[in-house]
Amino acid sequence: MRATLSGLTRNQMAERVAQDIPEGAYVNLGIGLPTKISDYLPHDREVILHTENGMLGMGPVAEGNEVDPDLINAGKIPVTELPGASYFHHADSFGMMRGGHLDICVLGAFQVSTGGDLANWHTGAPDAIPAVGGAMDLAIGAKLVFVLMELLTRQGESKLVETLTYPVTGIACVSRVYTDVAVFELGSGGTRVVERFGDVTMDDLRTLTSLELTE
Repeated sequence: MRATLSGLTRNQMAERVAQDIPEGAYVNLGIGLPTKISDYLPHDREVILHTENGMLGMGPVAEGNEVDPDLINAGKIPVTELPGASYFHHADSFGMMRGGHLDICVLGAFQVSTGGDLANWHTGAPDAIPAVGGAMDLAIGAKLVFVLMELLTRQGESKLVETLTYPVTGIACVSRVYTDVAVFELGSGGTRVVERFGDVTMDDLRTLTSLELTE
């Protein structure tokens, strides 16, 4: 295994996901890395962003004079609003999530299994702080669930695994995983590599994940 692999930066990862979000989609972007996606949505494509704290029509992250302390996303990051934006009660927001009204949600993860199981709220470590938020509601409520994460932990272990070892957020809910080195599609036919980045080979990915992968 080579010591280093050239892949995407975190901004490039967010931009890659933005390419796959279609015109007219209602989308929730999870806390952390997925929030960056709002900065890369094509200007000629209408995508309606939802935040679980009660907003539709969120724009890119606010900067400078755009910052309004009362206008934030679920991760407490200041955001902008697009024409037609609306605000509503937190309970109504969760009703949208649980009622199947979101086309796509993009979440971060600690682990994703090849069967599409998601773990993103707790590592199980005794001193870890659990943070489930609305992830369970999004995982079962959105029509499509994408995960955006770096493939490896800081210890070099794959976050894409055969079976979860962390507490479960949702079962068989993830359809696609976007990472810094490749995009993976999950399904009954196995784990397929949709796209590889930089100089990453299929052999590299099989070594990194210890999984059976097809292309």
